[in-house]
Amino acid sequence: MVASAALPGEGGGVDLDTALERLGGAATRGVLVSACGRAEVDRALRDGDLVAVARGRYVGAATDASRALAHRVSGALAGPSAALAHGWAVKTEPERPWVAVPEHRVVPAEVRRQVTVVRMPVAPEEIAAGVLDQDRTLLHALRRLPPDEALAVADSALRDDYPHRRLAALAAAAQGPGSRQVREVAARADGRADNPFESVLRHLATESGLDVRPQVPLHGTHGFLGRPDLVDHERRLVLEADSFAWHGSRDALCRDARRYNAFVAHGWLVLRFTWEDVMLRPDDVCEVLVAVVRQWGYHGRHSGPAA
Repeated sequence: MVASAALPGEGGGVDLDTALERLGGAATRGVLVSACGRAEVDRALRDGDLVAVARGRYVGAATDASRALAHRVSGALAGPSAALAHGWAVKTEPERPWVAVPEHRVVPAEVRRQVTVVRMPVAPEEIAAGVLDQDRTLLHALRRLPPDEALAVADSALRDDYPHRRLAALAAAAQGPGSRQVREVAARADGRADNPFESVLRHLATESGLDVRPQVPLHGTHGFLGRPDLVDHERRLVLEADSFAWHGSRDALCRDARRYNAFVAHGWLVLRFTWEDVMLRPDDVCEVLVAVVRQWGYHGRHSGPAA
C-alpha cells in the first residue's frame, strides 16, 4: 500500500470507528495514530472505546463486550469474533458476535438475539478465556467464512507471527466439511499483506486468473523501483491498494506519481483500486482485472492491446 494524497477528513482527522472499519477491526497503535491522531487514540483508550489485546494490538470496545456475552452463556468467541479477540484483523466485523457453545447448552432468547450461536465443542480453558484458542480460531474461520474473509484472517494471523508451518500442519490435518477450503486458503495465506484490504484484493486477483504475489521488490535499469502491493510477474502487472491508511502530503503524492511512472516506463501496467471498490464492489474489480488479462494477453503486451 502506497502513500497517497489525503482524503477529506484525513491527516489525523479520521474518526476511530471509520479507521477500525478500514483496518479490519484491529490495528497497532502506530497505524491508528497515523489515521486518527494521537489525541484521539489516547482519548479512546482512556474512555474505553479502544481496548488493548495481545502484543500491542487494539480493537474496538465491541470486541470486549462480545467476550462478556460469551461468558454469560459459558461459551467462547468463535470465527471472526475470535480472530478480533486475538488481535487479528478481519474483512468485516460481524454485526453480532459469533459465540460457540456446546451442543446441548441452553442459550436464553435474550442472548440469542444478540449473538450468532455456533454449536461446537468448547474446551473448559476456552470458556474461561471467553475465546477459542488460536489454532481452533483459525480452523473455524477458514472452514466457515467465505474464502476472501478466511484469507484475510489467515494473512493477519501470519502477520502477527503465527507460525506458517503450524498453519500448514493444521490444514493438512483438517477433516470434514470445509476442509478443502481450509487447505486452499492456508496454501495461499501470506503474512506480507498489510491488511484485509490487500488480502481481499489478492483473492479477487486470483479468482480473476492472475498469479499475484504481495510486496515484491521491483528493479529497473537504475536500481530499485519500489515494492508494490501485488505483482503478477508473468503479465508484468502491478496492483495497488490505495487506502487512507497511508495518506500524507503533497510530497507523498509526488513520490507516488514518480514511482508509478517508473513502473510504466519499465514495462509494467499499474492498476489502482480503492477500499470501497475492493470491499463493497468486488464484481466491478474482477471485471476490470479479467478485461485487462484479455486485452493485454497472458504475457503482457506493452505496445498495445492483444489482437
